[in-house]
Amino acid sequence: MREFILYSRKGRTDAHFSNIRDAGRLDVVHECIVASLFLSHGIRRNTVFHAFLCGPPSPPLHMKIDGATIRDVRTDQQTWIEIFRKVLSGKSHPGITVEKRSFESLLRELSSNADVFVLEEGGKDVFDVDFGEHPVFVLGDHIGLPRKVEGFALRYGEKISLGKQPYLAASCITILNYILDRIETGKPLERRE
Repeated sequence: MREFILYSRKGRTDAHFSNIRDAGRLDVVHECIVASLFLSHGIRRNTVFHAFLCGPPSPPLHMKIDGATIRDVRTDQQTWIEIFRKVLSGKSHPGITVEKRSFESLLRELSSNADVFVLEEGGKDVFDVDFGEHPVFVLGDHIGLPRKVEGFALRYGEKISLGKQPYLAASCITILNYILDRIETGKPLERRE
């Protein structure tokens, strides 16, 4: 099992938007969902994606997308615009839940049986990390994690880094999935000096 938590500072918390970019950069959320859950011809059933939407009008909202139960989805942005509008207006979609919940509450719950990792360029090198059986990765959106949120997350986990380059959140997720896939198949990556 692996989980990704994206903290979206501006992600809209209602269904009233004309396009995905006007929705507080829900396009970043969409990209991270695709990177977290989708394979070339399938869905990662061992993965859960969480988005904390902290934009107007009523933050925070916790959107959980469970790879084990998600249905009726594709990777294209238009499909996800429709899904976002649907679930943010209170309707249901298989595998997706939306609730009024704080980031802190979820992280406390997950940390009781998972290893928490906060992505940050200045963290411990990813090659020196033991991810355990149930890693949870915390990422910021295009703005980054607020300092208070990062500080809270670090009470429960450690800061790790993919290198000095600042990658897009979706790219970080893709890289982490690749590393974890290699570890699961017994072919972990090795550091080359």
